[in-house]
Amino acid sequence: MSRSLLLLLFFIVSGTCFAQRLPDHIYIPDIHSVKLFRENNQQSPALLILGSSDQLELHFDDLGGSPKNYYYTIQLCNADWTPADVNVFDYIKGFIQNRLNQYRVSTIAATKYVHYQALLPERNCMPAKSGNYLLKVFLDADTSKLAFTKRMMVIENKVSIAARVQQPFDPELLYSHQKIQFSVNTQQLNILSPQQVTVVILQNNRWDNATTGIQPSFIRGSVMEYNGEQDCLFPAGKEYRWADLQSFRFESDRIERIERTTQPINIYIKPDPERGRLRYAYYKDRNGWEEIGTTEYINPWWQSDYANVQFTFTPANNQPYAGKSIYLLGELTGNQVGETSKMVYDAQKGVYTRSLLLKQGYYSYIYVTKDDKNETAKADPVTTEGSYWETENEYTILFYYHSFSGRHDELIGITTINSRNLGSNY
Repeated sequence: MSRSLLLLLFFIVSGTCFAQRLPDHIYIPDIHSVKLFRENNQQSPALLILGSSDQLELHFDDLGGSPKNYYYTIQLCNADWTPADVNVFDYIKGFIQNRLNQYRVSTIAATKYVHYQALLPERNCMPAKSGNYLLKVFLDADTSKLAFTKRMMVIENKVSIAARVQQPFDPELLYSHQKIQFSVNTQQLNILSPQQVTVVILQNNRWDNATTGIQPSFIRGSVMEYNGEQDCLFPAGKEYRWADLQSFRFESDRIERIERTTQPINIYIKPDPERGRLRYAYYKDRNGWEEIGTTEYINPWWQSDYANVQFTFTPANNQPYAGKSIYLLGELTGNQVGETSKMVYDAQKGVYTRSLLLKQGYYSYIYVTKDDKNETAKADPVTTEGSYWETENEYTILFYYHSFSGRHDELIGITTINSRNLGSNY
């Protein structure tokens, strides 16, 4: 009887995973401020070492008013985030569903919400294999009532990666792009073909412009060298813009005005001009990360307030970009190019605007453009921000391996490098 129930749960979870598997997507409008990061470090990817005691912090708010029964599960995926053809009982040790028991109703804040948090993985729900995982949070133990999804990764270090950032040799890209050169030592593995491996390179934790499908330029024994002139190129962009919203009473340098007659209050960020023609100037930024925090209260997770924050972008000569759309990009929009991050052109004022409901904290962001007629084109910061080789960016290299007897892409190597500093392995 118990085995039949377990099999029934498996088919329910598997069916939902295939039907709704968009990564980093919110399905319930009342859900806000979803964050998943390494414990005590908000500016870090959701990454675990297989078999270690590492934990991730999960935080999110429900503005629906009253506490609800939220549950979660994890779905093993391949390198391209498609569901892996692996039985759920083979990659989860313990229960395939767990309830989120830790929550607290907001205090002090004028906007009422319920804050949920958890430390993952729990001992009764541990990932048993390395690879990409999709964290799924849903209501009432019913996987069809999906609330949101978040990416997380589990690594089993089996290779070493050495990498550095270079200027391209192409004179047209020499001063505007950055090239990643790296090598992977696969001595511990028996890799018979480069087709067994998948490499993914992320710039500032962005999946929208990730580079994948790269083949090694040379193979020397157990070392794969990746040095293609066109394979690992990224527009360097410029340092990220910022908005300090840690206090709603003290107006920081980027706030133009605050309207307190509404609830939530309205905050207007100073208009952001086009920077494509401005020379590069270095300043320390956060590469798109956000940090929930407040300068006024003790615990930002359930004491911070919300505000409708309006961002304004001023194009050159106040004219819209023909055939292109502008998007607001950063962790505040999930680093996604879509309707939730698309700027709207105001013909009367000659500016693009976008309003977001944001919690108190510090936010970094950029503006990018995308061709309306080319859906496969990547978002480009060159027109709105400019692009200079000197820009400080962070690059993450992910190395996946698919054995001939395996049924999914294992994550066996990762390194993060900075265009201004040396990289560090996980």
